[in-house]
Amino acid sequence: MTTNSALGVRVAQRLREQSPGLDVGALEPLLGGHSGLTYKVPTSDGDLVVKAVPEGQRPIGRHDMVRQARIMETLGATEVPVPRIVAVDEDGPAWFAMECVAGESLEPVLDSPPVEPAVAAARMRRAAAVLPRLHAVPVDTIPAAGEPLSPAAELARWKRTLDAVPPDLVSGGDELLRLLAADLPDALPPTLVHGDYRLGNIIARDTEPAALIDWEIWSLGDPRVELGWFLVFADGANFPGVGRAVPDLPSADELIDLYTGDHPALPDMNWFNALGRLKMAAIMGHNLRRHREGRHHDPDQERLPDTISQLIRSGTALLA
Repeated sequence: MTTNSALGVRVAQRLREQSPGLDVGALEPLLGGHSGLTYKVPTSDGDLVVKAVPEGQRPIGRHDMVRQARIMETLGATEVPVPRIVAVDEDGPAWFAMECVAGESLEPVLDSPPVEPAVAAARMRRAAAVLPRLHAVPVDTIPAAGEPLSPAAELARWKRTLDAVPPDLVSGGDELLRLLAADLPDALPPTLVHGDYRLGNIIARDTEPAALIDWEIWSLGDPRVELGWFLVFADGANFPGVGRAVPDLPSADELIDLYTGDHPALPDMNWFNALGRLKMAAIMGHNLRRHREGRHHDPDQERLPDTISQLIRSGTALLA
């Protein structure tokens, strides 16, 4: 029996135990995502999405499916829109099933097909206004949260990633690191952070966020880290050669204002905006290195150098 068919049998058995008489179809692989196996499962009560630990992988970090399911179950009782968890199987390899939320999850400056500019702008404004709901979730209600990451810890984490990339692929990254390290902001009280909050991970119906998905790297941390990452995707000029300019997207200042609402202004947002650019440059440099070393052949990675340079230049300019 193949891995997929064995998993399909387990999924069908569990779902029928919970709902006797339920018709459960075969697993249909869904493309995209890098942290586990993802399938659509048709049932007589509607489609579900199943995420499972890949065969041979340990259920830790990005592959900890139970941890992902538990945070979404917790958020189901809040105002944060997440898919409803239907079943969780902790036996190895672990998996969980959740409702299949109808809608569209596209990054306007990067993904295809292109999003109509007015729709993209409205989605970005709504995402900025919804993010405070996530950061308002009481920390003491969050299971298995772990120790929160301070801005200093975040910077150290991404320094390690950048240091593993040949310097010629991330030229200027050392200077951006120096500027960030020279002016570390004080940490705000930690909140729940998704870790990759952007429109590409939000299923939208028209312009309204319907579900925040892909919870592989959630943690506790400074909420400005999340907001700074979100701002990276608000301007197609950050991605020359791989992205596109989308007219009339809201500015970084407008998105920050939408996030803060009636609350006091957030300090040091230029620092966190620059950190977001450093993170993206480090990730892209890492992917380009893997391609050039033959570890993961992907000719599209050769489009990244201009974007890496732009991210480092613009992040440096924010702090210079």
